[in-house]
Amino acid sequence: MSDPNEAPKKKTIKIEVKMNEEMAQGSYANMARIFHNQTEFVLDALFLPPQSREAHVRSRVVLSPVHAKFLHAALGRNLKVYEDKFGPIKAVSPGGNDPGSILH
Repeated sequence: MSDPNEAPKKKTIKIEVKMNEEMAQGSYANMARIFHNQTEFVLDALFLPPQSREAHVRSRVVLSPVHAKFLHAALGRNLKVYEDKFGPIKAVSPGGNDPGSILH
């Protein structure tokens, strides 16, 4: 018989992730545009070429608010691991301390 004070055991679910060759190559983005309404968040990954004023959308991800929160937490954890290993990331835009147009 199990102990009623014992915490329930977490079940590990393995998910197989598949992607085609084009997706596996990835896409470089140096800007992001984020907007939302009551039911979803939209994240556009953008590329702004040097000496250009025209950014190109490389990828768009639409998330529920709950999944946006999960993404936020996962990015925070990964940034901490990165900075613990490589040192602090200096996130200063060319115009000053505010990321401004780099993040929206």
